Parts: sequence; C-alpha cells; structure tokens
Amino acid sequence: MGNKHSAPGKRRTFLGYLALMGPAFVVGAWQFGPGNLTTAVQSGSQYGYSLLWVIAVSTILMIAFTDMSVRLGLATPKSLITVIKEHLGKGTGIAAGFGVFGITLMFSVGNAAGSGLGLSMVFGGSPILWTVACTVGVGIILAFRNVYRIIEKVLLLIVAMMAIAFIASVVIAKPDWYLSAQGLLPSLPEGSEILVIALVGTNFSINAAFYNSYGIKENARTRADYRDITLVDTIPGIVAPGIMTALVIMVSAAVLGATGSEAATINALAAIFEPLAGPVGTVLFALGLSGAAFSSMIANATAGGTMMSDALGRGSRGGSVTSRIVTGIILAFGLITTLVFQSSPVGLIVIAQSLTVLIAPLLGVLLVLMANNKTVMGDLRNKWWHNAFGIIGLVAIFASSIRLIGVLAS
Repeated sequence: MGNKHSAPGKRRTFLGYLALMGPAFVVGAWQFGPGNLTTAVQSGSQYGYSLLWVIAVSTILMIAFTDMSVRLGLATPKSLITVIKEHLGKGTGIAAGFGVFGITLMFSVGNAAGSGLGLSMVFGGSPILWTVACTVGVGIILAFRNVYRIIEKVLLLIVAMMAIAFIASVVIAKPDWYLSAQGLLPSLPEGSEILVIALVGTNFSINAAFYNSYGIKENARTRADYRDITLVDTIPGIVAPGIMTALVIMVSAAVLGATGSEAATINALAAIFEPLAGPVGTVLFALGLSGAAFSSMIANATAGGTMMSDALGRGSRGGSVTSRIVTGIILAFGLITTLVFQSSPVGLIVIAQSLTVLIAPLLGVLLVLMANNKTVMGDLRNKWWHNAFGIIGLVAIFASSIRLIGVLAS
C-alpha cells in the first residue's frame, strides 16, 4: 500500500483548512465538562499552581490517543466498533459500546446540573429551570438532519466563547506567571495523589479519544487529509481544553493567593471571585462554566448514542434512528435525575468513576491494538513513537484505575 497520506495534494485555501476543523473540537468539548472544571478548581484552590504539569502531560497523551483514533477513522471504510468486532470478536466490540454508553449515561447528570447552575449564575432564576431549558435546547439541536455537522459548528462557537471567557478571567485574576511556569515542573504535594488521578481521568479522556474516529467518518475525511487534520484539528482541538483547564487552575490559585480562601466547588470560587474581580468577572467565569456544561452535554449524548447504536449493529452515524433514541435516553436520564435529586448526585458521580475504571483501560488497549493492526491500518499503522506514547498512556490509565478501585472499595 502506498504512502498516500503523505502524498502532496492541492494546496488548500484558508477556508479549506478551516473546513477540516471539527472532530477533535467535539472530542475536546466532551472532555471539558463540569467534572473537568471541578477538579481544576480544587487543584488551584488547594495546591496553587503546582499541579499544572498534570494538565500538560495529560494533553500530550490525549493528542497521541486521539491521533490513533484519527488514523483508524481514515484507514478503513467501516466504523471503529465494527472493525473491532471483526478482528477482536463481536463481544469485545459490544462491550466497548455498552461501556461508553454507561459512562455517558452517568456523566449526563453532571452536564445537566452544570448547565443549569452556570446559566442561573449569569441570568438568575432557578438552576433547575435552566437545566430543563438547556436539555430541551440540546434536544432541538440533535433533532436536525445531518446533525453531526451542526454539532461541530455549534461546539466550535462555544469553545471560542469559553476561551474568551477564561482568558478574560485570567486577565482579571492576575495570576503569578513565575509560579505558573514552576508548576509545569512535575511535583507531588502531600495529599495531592487523589486529585492528580482525578485530573488525569478528566483531562486524559480515552472515551472522547475513542469517539474521534466517528467524527472523521461523518466528515468523509481521506488519507490524503491526515497531515492537515493533525495540524488544524487534532492538535488545536485537544490543546484548547487543556489550556482552558490550566487557566481555571490559575484563576483558582490567584483567587486563593489574593484572598487566602479555598474554593472547593465552582460555586465557592464564584463567590470568592466576586470581591476580587467584581460582578463582571464572576459573570465571565459563569459563562465559561455554562458553556463547558452545555457543550459537554451535546457531545456526551451524541457520542453515547452513536457508539451504542454501532455496538447494537444499528448504524454508526449520529443521525441513525437508534442513535437518536439512545441520545434521547441519555438526555432524559440526566434531566430526570437532576429533577429528582435537586442537588449534586454524588452517588452517580461515584458510579461514573467506577465505570470509567472498568472501561477506560479497555478502550485504551483497543485503540493501541487496532492502531497496530497492519491489516486494518496499512501505512497508517503506529510507528515506534506512537507506541511509546501509547505505553505511557496505558500505564497512566491502569495506574489510575488501580488507585481508584482502592479508593472506591475503601
């Protein structure tokens, strides 16, 4: 098989490059949700700038695994779960699809609650009513035909708005840039082990990386697009949420340094942030929160619906009937649970972590195995450096899983 993906093609225009952006930004939007923000707030509030290195390492590993998913999407005309069924057994593919569905089901609760909370901080009113409005809004977006293309455009816009909000928050908070640079050097403050695992778990999201191959299929990308996809979609799409997470840590650390008060939750950070930055700063930060929750809600429901439909052999596109039904179930579950509990459902978050412990290693191993399958990949097969990052990523996943199992069992 020739080296088609590196063959020179027609020179793209600026708009041509922009047209390649999308799949990795959907992945980034799914990755950057309320859980990600919560761990970032706790990190900056409790340990200042010292855990910024975790975000840098997680982002590099996330790029490596997302790139494997991109190449898997380019290498075969079939969907990832379908290919896994053919090469590793039907049960393995079904287990992957059901596992992702379970995780998205539980994470839908945090997304629903977070979207309502963020908008209530900006506009006032009941968070529950805003949760209902957001869920209905997402349902309307997902009801359109050619839904994946619409989702990409919506999420690109939301990611851009979030970036502006968090950059403005950092400008207002005035973090210590010298300490921020020092935080890129690996260190493990006493008592920070669990938070480091949480940061890795929320920023190095194998579930999201796994889904990227479906976005590549939805956009009918070809092997000739690989280099340009890497430059204009994969790298910026994954780096963007990493930078925004780092900015949240820096804002939290700056607020802690200025007020001496810890903020264990996003609500507490907003409350402490107001006397430091005024109401405008608080609104900017709240807009970032609501954008993160809303975008994650869209991507989470879409990914869960698509991969569950694929696992059931009912179509691998976001617009398939089964995919839409499963997507509706995910959204309804998040909304109903939020309405019933009227508070943060800690138990469901624990269950979600438990499912991640069981499923993330499986998805990581499947990505590495399939990306090394010469029959499937041809010239897009993993090189030695891909596998080096793959091994480091798998070690991180398994280590986090083993530690989390101990925590959940205790």
